[in-house]
Amino acid sequence: MKIVAITGNVSRPSKTRALGEYALSSAPPGYARYLFDLVDVLPVLGTTLWRSEAPAELANVLDAIQSSDVLVVGTPVFKSSMTGLLKHLFDLFEMTALQGKPVSIFATGKAEAHGEHVEAHLRSLMGFFKAEIRGDFIYAMDSDFPDSAPSAELRERVDRQLARTLGHV
Repeated sequence: MKIVAITGNVSRPSKTRALGEYALSSAPPGYARYLFDLVDVLPVLGTTLWRSEAPAELANVLDAIQSSDVLVVGTPVFKSSMTGLLKHLFDLFEMTALQGKPVSIFATGKAEAHGEHVEAHLRSLMGFFKAEIRGDFIYAMDSDFPDSAPSAELRERVDRQLARTLGHV
């Protein structure tokens, strides 16, 4: 079984990556774990318009996402939405590429009001692909990351969400 996390980070370190790392570390033994940030595929992601033209480093990330048994998608919030390049990354997939795939979604941000907006964007995007969002959406703010690491309460939320997502695999 393979679990892949993709985060919409364009820089490191990041709270979004820290949460993605924690989610992967929470997967039970037996899962191969892969974590990618958008920074891993810059600048080629922004200049790739068709999957068939994706350079090797981007094609490898796309292949890992598509072949995963479970997908974790996280994004920092920008202007009340996911990162534009994260949306672009998903634009490179065929509409059936993620059909039926169990997905866990989360976002990190600074303002509480943005959570419901980014959740709607992520749910809509995964719904387009007919992926199966399992568990609750997690929206984490700066206060959830004392010392730049997920708090105990946030880790518990991620554990519950991932258990729901994996429980149906």
